[in-house]
Amino acid sequence: MRTAIKEHRARVNLTQEQLAEKVGVRRETIVFLEKGKYNPSLRLAHDVASALGVRIDDLFFFDDEAGKQE
Repeated sequence: MRTAIKEHRARVNLTQEQLAEKVGVRRETIVFLEKGKYNPSLRLAHDVASALGVRIDDLFFFDDEAGKQE
């Protein structure tokens, strides 16, 4: 799975630490999410999307969806 968390986080001027605090997780969790090394629960995905002001499907992409992006 790929994510656009880093791009959206930068757009709203949040550090990894600040996003982690907003969501209630450790910074390392945000690092792993951004690298696509951690598949979040639906709750965590929702919380991250809400903190960034976007929809869940704006943040997370399965590898087989890579060619479907417009």
